[in-house]
Amino acid sequence: MQVDPKNPLWRFRGVRTTTILFFVYLYVPIVILIALSFNDSRLATIWTGFSTRWYGIVVSNPDIVRAAENSLIVASTATLSATVLATLAALGMAKGRFGAQNAVSGLIALPLTVPEIVTAVASLLFFVLIGLRLGLLTVIIAHTVFCIPFAYLPIRARLEGLDRTLLEASADLYANDWQTFRLVTLPYLWPGILSGAMLAFIISLDDFVITYFVAGAGATTLPVYIFGMIRIGVTPEVNALSSLMLLISILFVSLSFLVGRLRQETGSPHTGGAAVGTGDE
Repeated sequence: MQVDPKNPLWRFRGVRTTTILFFVYLYVPIVILIALSFNDSRLATIWTGFSTRWYGIVVSNPDIVRAAENSLIVASTATLSATVLATLAALGMAKGRFGAQNAVSGLIALPLTVPEIVTAVASLLFFVLIGLRLGLLTVIIAHTVFCIPFAYLPIRARLEGLDRTLLEASADLYANDWQTFRLVTLPYLWPGILSGAMLAFIISLDDFVITYFVAGAGATTLPVYIFGMIRIGVTPEVNALSSLMLLISILFVSLSFLVGRLRQETGSPHTGGAAVGTGDE
């Protein structure tokens, strides 16, 4: 960890120790989890030797494979839906100014501040009231609503940096709205869209509370399946499955940071050499 000695905060006694303890508390349990997933013993907390057999058991368990398929279906569909809706919302908010714009922005970001258990209960009550049977569809709908603000914020932040003179130049070249969006706006927004989509995918893939409330029979996802396993007892199989999910999350978080770095470094849209035409397409 790089420390700035000029930062006055570091002059206070105990700040560095507290920071170190914070990171120890945050990451040591994860390291222990990964290490114990290679434990040869059936007992999760007693080390008897190194083995990868629990990973083989995990990938060959049909129930786990089915739960993984459900998780990927839900996360992929919810991410696609949330990203499209978030992009449309960001474009609509940036298109013009209206009196309730701040209120609408607050409503879009509201799921970030509402306790997840409240969102889960509200979603369950909504599906019961409209008579929609609980299953993968209800999980996808609930995840889509919950993931919209996670996709919206990076897209809106990216859109705020768009040089309006590019849009004016496109209009001067007699490009219609679709051509301007396809050749100017969309290429510029891609880093924000990808970053928002990956964040939404991570949130959906790892979500337990909302899924637990709105999932019906046959709609078990990996977090819900892991919860059922640990109610019986923590085993190296649980550790191995959790480690695999952690690996996926780390991968997408890393990609999200890389895309975020790209978003900061690119100050102009990349159109791949495309030019704005003057005729209708």
